Amino acid sequence: MRVLLTGHQGYLGTVMAPVLAAAGHEVVGLDAGLFADCVLGDQPADPPGHRVDLRDVTAEHVAGVDAVIHLAALSNDPLGSLAPELTYDINHHASVRLARLARDSGVRRFLYASTCSVYGAAGGEGLVGEEAPLRPVTPYAESKVRVEDDLHALSDGDFSPVFMRNATAFGYSPRLRADIVLNNLVGHALLSGEVLVLSDGTPWRPLVHAADIARAFTAALTAPREAVHDRAFNIGSEINNVTVAEIAEQVAEAVSGAKVVITGENGADPRSYRVDFSRFRTAIPGFDCEWTVKQGALELADAYRKFDLTREDFEQRFTRLAVLRAASDAGTVDDTLRWRR
Repeated sequence: MRVLLTGHQGYLGTVMAPVLAAAGHEVVGLDAGLFADCVLGDQPADPPGHRVDLRDVTAEHVAGVDAVIHLAALSNDPLGSLAPELTYDINHHASVRLARLARDSGVRRFLYASTCSVYGAAGGEGLVGEEAPLRPVTPYAESKVRVEDDLHALSDGDFSPVFMRNATAFGYSPRLRADIVLNNLVGHALLSGEVLVLSDGTPWRPLVHAADIARAFTAALTAPREAVHDRAFNIGSEINNVTVAEIAEQVAEAVSGAKVVITGENGADPRSYRVDFSRFRTAIPGFDCEWTVKQGALELADAYRKFDLTREDFEQRFTRLAVLRAASDAGTVDDTLRWRR
């Protein structure tokens, strides 16, 4: 299958591309390249692809493609809140435009990287399933809800959108991100000796390893149409429904000598939910996530040591908001996050 993978030079795309290729698919990338140089370790071998802003995609970019895996976005809540209008322009409008072009070009399956953040303020003691009310509390999560709604309207007998609501990602990728919870806490522990938690530690977070996300998308790509057509799936594992305080304790075990420090200075986080992931396991018999939070913390600690992670890189080169601010200050991108030519 010929697969267009948007965001192939991002944190998840860099892990996913070789998994798709190993499964026998021909992968074509599409990425603006804003984070292509955010590499920790060996330079990844990217698939052939298009260096293009998502807002500038044309029918030519989806011609001859059997399926689209759409990862590209302004990703995570702080980045989305920096400029909400850009979040909606890129994450919402450009994503729906891509889907229309794909459908009109004969693409039959469109896997959309949504997020469990759509449940936002779900709270409660029970597990949140895909039919639960959506309560996004950030522009990032709201943009994902809007795309899901619009892709549902585009679905028909030939075009199958699938909404992959990923839990919060963790784990090593050659294009590292340090601004997601486990990756961030492990870095702080190694660089400072403290597992620093700014909230009160009580919110629940569902986590999932980047490699398990890659495996889930690869499985959904070739699943029977009736199993996935126009359906939402939570991607992760119940064993990785953990509180932020529990994540911190796992990090302290992985980084010998590190001390958990919960400051509570940011107060209680309204984003708190535990997630039911059984629907995807039912739709894709035999699939299950392989990575636990503890295993991910150990993997990250090993990678950070192996590749000599520095505080400057941790806080600047591998933090998405810092990367974009530096590019803006240097004049390499404009105020709409487009490359200056």
